[in-house]
Amino acid sequence: MNGGEEGGGGGGGGEEMEEDGREAMVVEVAEDERREKTVLMWGYLPGVSPQRSPLLHPVPVRMPDLQAGDRWRDVSGGGCGFAMAISDPMNTYNFRETGKLFTWGSTDDMGQSYVTSGKHEETPEVFDLPTEVPIVTAAAGWAHCVAVTAQGDVYTWGWKECVPTGRITRDQPSAGTSEKEERHGGFLSDQVSPRSQGSRTTGSGFDSKVGDENTKRRRISSVKVGPESSSSGDEALSAPPCLVTLNVEVRISIVAAGGRHTLALSACFKIIGVTNANALHLQSSDAGQVWGWGYGGEGQLGLGTRIRNVSSPHPVPCLESASFSKERSSSATKGKQDGQSYKLIGSSVKTIACGGRHSAVVTDTGVLLTFGWGLYGQCGQGSTDDELSPTCVSSLLGLKIQRVAAGLWHTICTSIDGAVYSFGGNQFGQLGTGSDQAETLPKLLDHPCLENKNAEVVSCGARHSAMMTVKNFQFQRLETSLSDVNVLPFQKDGQVFCWGWNKYGQLGLGDAIDRNSPSLVPLENHRPKNVLCGWWHTLALAESPT
Repeated sequence: MNGGEEGGGGGGGGEEMEEDGREAMVVEVAEDERREKTVLMWGYLPGVSPQRSPLLHPVPVRMPDLQAGDRWRDVSGGGCGFAMAISDPMNTYNFRETGKLFTWGSTDDMGQSYVTSGKHEETPEVFDLPTEVPIVTAAAGWAHCVAVTAQGDVYTWGWKECVPTGRITRDQPSAGTSEKEERHGGFLSDQVSPRSQGSRTTGSGFDSKVGDENTKRRRISSVKVGPESSSSGDEALSAPPCLVTLNVEVRISIVAAGGRHTLALSACFKIIGVTNANALHLQSSDAGQVWGWGYGGEGQLGLGTRIRNVSSPHPVPCLESASFSKERSSSATKGKQDGQSYKLIGSSVKTIACGGRHSAVVTDTGVLLTFGWGLYGQCGQGSTDDELSPTCVSSLLGLKIQRVAAGLWHTICTSIDGAVYSFGGNQFGQLGTGSDQAETLPKLLDHPCLENKNAEVVSCGARHSAMMTVKNFQFQRLETSLSDVNVLPFQKDGQVFCWGWNKYGQLGLGDAIDRNSPSLVPLENHRPKNVLCGWWHTLALAESPT
């Protein structure tokens, strides 16, 4: 926590100490950026391993020789059969000046012609986007991707219903849905939510194992990009990169990609003047607005109704229409009755997450809101109902939630003091609670291996989870032009833990045995800086051993 927040009333001396702290933090950030980074990967990506065998241990991902002037900047989460990471130039130490987007891992027979670079090899390739502006962050869903530039613009590509076209389809799929639509749309339907048909859900499917994973792998298109491509077959189901149209003042800082939907968190700016050098002066306005598009049949877009497809970005009324669940706490009830619920929830959204068919956001007051599919309790409301509008997870009120991640059927969040809470489906131990019992309310992870450790990063794959911890860290916050960047200036003893489904070695533990509690991943003296889960794989950004 900033010294200025606790003891800012000490006059000039306090201001000097705060300024010294900021300078020390910036110096530490600069030093951190100079250190060589490595991307480590484990799990399964088609086309990466010989005979398509999984990687059971963390393996360094090689930067292409043609990109020798670049270095790894960060890793991106998500991706079913493909992975993404971001580089930046070696000759800059500006932590906001990142660069190119790399993709790797998919194969032609998986049909991901618009998801990866098309090389489909072990070595990452630069993914060409229709912009020269550096990429600062990116995310992947089941079969679509979204990236943000340094100017706050958003590009998206892949599964066509996730690429904005301006149409809105409100009706649900009819009983006569074509075989093609069922084949492509049913990837998340290991068990169809009765709620999506207007019925109340039950917990009968909580502990059922899914069937053969091959039945759930999606095929977007069997055609190849190039002169021989045709418009026949399934090609129409995927789309090349396009710029997402938003209001001219809107700048996006964070994106999240779910099964077939996308959320984007904006930081809006007003043009208030021009200098003699023609440089614009920008003033922040309405920062923290969430935008959503894509499939919304279970309420995962938070628009208050079941909308089959939203093909243009729509504001998600996270704060205006947020409600409390039926299992509301007494403090929440009192706040609602006193007309203070809006103040309790907050004035802006600070971070976002997308799961298979549900979503979660955290507000500036540390309140967690969830919405979407609830069959496994992944909305944390104490029930298995779908939530069509953002709803406060009342059992966490009083804890300032800082981060949130969402998987296919589960959700994980962390509090500002580093505690970890999980809820939702737990068929493979993905909640990390030590059992395979589903949880409809958040449950604290209190495993002995986490004693005296604080969770700094959490991530969810389809059915596995990952966490990066730090020991006795000092938290700082650094303001940037587009978003708040959380910085750990004195991060030491960082470790990565994984748990859940491990059929493809995505836990990095040297075997294919599921784990129902956090297990330490051996990184061979690499110092972790970030960890993110894909569908069947896990990526970590780490400092190389010195």
